[in-house]
Amino acid sequence: MIGVSVCLITSTTVWSASLEEAVGTTIKTNPDVLAAGNERNAVSKEIAQARAGYFPTIDLAVGTGYESTDSPTTRVGDFHGNVHKNRDEASLNLRQMLFDGMQTKNEVLRHTARTNSRAYTVFGAAENTGLEAVDAYLNVLRRQRLVELTTTNLEAHERTHDQIRLRSERGVGRKADMDQSQGRVALARANQIAEQSNLRDAETNYLRVVGEVAEDLSDPASPRSSIPETLDEAISLAIENHPTLKSANADIDSANSQHDTAAAVFYPRVDFELDTTANNDLDGIDGHNNDVTAMFRLRYNLLNGGKDKARREETAYLINQASEIRNNTYRQVEQSVRLSWNALETVNNQMSFFQLHVDSSENSRNAYQQQFSLGQRTLLDLLDSENEVFVARQALVNAQYDQLFALYRVLNSTGSLLQTLQVALPEASAVVDNK
Repeated sequence: MIGVSVCLITSTTVWSASLEEAVGTTIKTNPDVLAAGNERNAVSKEIAQARAGYFPTIDLAVGTGYESTDSPTTRVGDFHGNVHKNRDEASLNLRQMLFDGMQTKNEVLRHTARTNSRAYTVFGAAENTGLEAVDAYLNVLRRQRLVELTTTNLEAHERTHDQIRLRSERGVGRKADMDQSQGRVALARANQIAEQSNLRDAETNYLRVVGEVAEDLSDPASPRSSIPETLDEAISLAIENHPTLKSANADIDSANSQHDTAAAVFYPRVDFELDTTANNDLDGIDGHNNDVTAMFRLRYNLLNGGKDKARREETAYLINQASEIRNNTYRQVEQSVRLSWNALETVNNQMSFFQLHVDSSENSRNAYQQQFSLGQRTLLDLLDSENEVFVARQALVNAQYDQLFALYRVLNSTGSLLQTLQVALPEASAVVDNK
């Protein structure tokens, strides 16, 4: 397993809001996730629309109005040409599909696959939004630590400046030393102001992503135990679990069902139809004209100019298109895993050197302070050593949070971020059984 040595950062602030709570809130309220969920739910209603083909249809028609009739019937006997009547009609038709070339079955399968594709899209949107929330959360903590470092750095420079001022007041210091020390204090204060501004920017971004004010955030535990042992294991997990790849596979299923649906027109359609009519004064003839029929009807198109054949060929190409999109998605998923893994390995390999830089800088600074008191080091040496400690600590803090984010990024690339955080997926991410 990759050597991971995340150093959890301590702070004097009292924390309470956890990373899991922040991600959970984001998933529940993020507009992108909710929009994807509504799209999935809308598509799921097309399953019911397709399944309606299994059930009978009942149609009622009622009409009344004026009719003028001139026919052989109206021109015999006492009739002379046009006959004017008030015509009344009423009919009731029940039709039950018995065989439609499996069109209804395949349409149900197609819309089920489309719904599942959208469900995996919700899954993917939740995963990516969750990673964005993790990034925003960790960035606030990072900026809080950097503000603390700039404050510590400013205090150290102020202490040094006080020492220089006392030496100057005793007549053993030089004015140039005072000026240089005061300039370094001013720079340290400017760095503090800049980091405070960066913290406010991070908190503003957190509000945009999570939808809540960043208050009482706490350093999360390292998820290193959930990281696969090797890169190959991570890729295998992504191929098995990544929602974008699952969505692409569902699109292939949808395209296959659409191809099968297109073949339905090559079969006859058989319906059972039950009709009843109640008419009055039809075609210029007085009286009622009522009937009841119960019929099996077969309809079979023999020629339509090659339209059905062309449609069938079109859907075959759509299958190929969906397959190539899936193949490209596979490459993108693998690339994402490899990039995430490489970022994690890089920061892991750097961590010991960042820590060594801090330790060495602090040791040098402490030695320089003692030597400065004895007159063996100049003010410039002392200020430079203090600044070196500050830069080294900044680099270490950034590396620590980069490492932590890299772990969550690997989890996201394998589609297991929310599962690791134990954050529930949106209800709209549920797939539909196609059986």
